[in-house]
Amino acid sequence: MLAGAGTLPAQQPAAPSAGRIPLDPAVTVGKLPNGLRYYIQVNHRPEKRAELRLVVNAGSVLEDDKQRGLAHFVEHMAFNGTTRFKKQELVDYLERIGMRFGADLNASTSFDETIYELQVPTDSAHILEKGIQILEDWAHGVTFDTSEVRKERGVVIEEWRLGQGAGTRIMNQQLPVIFRGSRYADRLPIGTKQSLDTFDRADLVRFYQDWYRPNLQAVVAVGDFDPKVVERLIRRYFGRIPAPVHPKPRPAYGVPPRDSIAVAIATDPEATQTTASVYLMRQGKPKGTLAEYRQSLVGSIYANMLNGRLNEITQRPNPPFVAAGGGQSTLARSKEIFSLGVLVANSELDRGFDALLVEVERVDRHGFTAAELDRAKRELLRNYEQAFAERDKSESGSFAAEYVEHFLTRTPAPGIGYEF
Repeated sequence: MLAGAGTLPAQQPAAPSAGRIPLDPAVTVGKLPNGLRYYIQVNHRPEKRAELRLVVNAGSVLEDDKQRGLAHFVEHMAFNGTTRFKKQELVDYLERIGMRFGADLNASTSFDETIYELQVPTDSAHILEKGIQILEDWAHGVTFDTSEVRKERGVVIEEWRLGQGAGTRIMNQQLPVIFRGSRYADRLPIGTKQSLDTFDRADLVRFYQDWYRPNLQAVVAVGDFDPKVVERLIRRYFGRIPAPVHPKPRPAYGVPPRDSIAVAIATDPEATQTTASVYLMRQGKPKGTLAEYRQSLVGSIYANMLNGRLNEITQRPNPPFVAAGGGQSTLARSKEIFSLGVLVANSELDRGFDALLVEVERVDRHGFTAAELDRAKRELLRNYEQAFAERDKSESGSFAAEYVEHFLTRTPAPGIGYEF
């Protein structure tokens, strides 16, 4: 959350009140009659640029058995022909106005969402409007030309092939254990070779028609522009997308609770490292409350102190591990996890793993010292102070990322003033 430093008055803000955490007042938020949401914020870094996002609350976990890998394939097709841009014309146009694929134009597909990213110049009203039109095309105007589908099939299969290294092979041994009993276990975004070889175009189009709909989408625009102009453009172009008449329910898949410890031991002859990890899972809590935010700070301070101890161990002569650490995150949206990990020399797995768990047990039994706690608090506060002091230097992309997460998971985005 520190990445999203808000634009604020020079004075320090008042302390937050109890209850839910508000959204940063610097951002304009709206919802169209068809269900699409939008977030708009002015930010002048970089100058004369806008970061645009189309966020789709749909990913590979929603694929049926005939569609494995097709959420990701749809993302590819968005760059291969839309209502306004035939075949390669979209990429050609963006390159003509100085945008680069990867740096200024990109997209990603994960289990639960698909995100399209676009940076455009704002010193031309025409180009800014064209950027909004491109997002609209992605939202409901991908054409799925048969010849382009055929050509892109080979591209995606090659991407699948290049990803079949030691890391992927190890992950394929671990995921069925980590996600045991969950749909996530067999819905990796890249899909399967068999599915990519044999799927019908109709299955691809069906995924797009089922899940690319305005009530599952958001537009995020952050940049050096007039926010009223951008809001009018979003309302003009996205407001005309019809709302679905009989939309399929968007299920929320979870990871079942454990009744025992699950273990995965994965090996590969091409693996270059030996590691061990522990995932401590619990059901996720609703986000957006002060109580939840306070708990996240407690978790950050705990991780800071634990990692400080583990780092000290690596400074000893003949340490039991090369590196070790822990931290909190989420697993497939529904599960909160605290993960512990250790990297060891090839023959030192038992010794290194034991040393990690002994240190965690030492904390559990005896806690931390007052000096450790004070140091961790001061470090955390320094981070907030620095982020607040440099709030006018934040890049538009960091704000955009916060609002993407706010839409998808309701992760708080109150601005650095409120947080500080």
